Formats: sequence, C-alpha cells, structure tokens
Amino acid sequence: MFFANEQRENVREENPGISFGQVGKVLGDKWKALSDKQREPYEKKAAADKKRYGDEKAKYNAGEDDDDED
Repeated sequence: MFFANEQRENVREENPGISFGQVGKVLGDKWKALSDKQREPYEKKAAADKKRYGDEKAKYNAGEDDDDED
C-alpha cells in the first residue's frame, strides 16, 4: 500500500488516460520488478502500520469490554 500510494501519481503522469484497473496492473508490475532491498522500506512501513492497527484494535476491544460491565 505504501509503495502504491507513493507511485500512483507517477504512473498516471507517465500514462495519461490510463484506467483505474490499468494503474493497479502497472503498480503491481513495478512492485514485482523491485529487488528485496528496494522493497524493504515499504515492507517495514507496512509491518509498523500492522502493529499500530493491532495495538489500536486491542485497545478498542478492551474498551468495549469495560462498557459491557456497566
């Protein structure tokens, strides 16, 4: 997602009139063409965001349990 968000506008500029579906295909092809080292920063961002989401979800769910006790 981080890679796609960063590259989406570039793909649109490089391919005027490209459809939404074609943008996704080009982004997928660009992702596949990256080396492991090039992917690493995006994968680290994704892992950090996944952890953040899990922490927030756990906190939210813990808050729901408190509401049930009233």
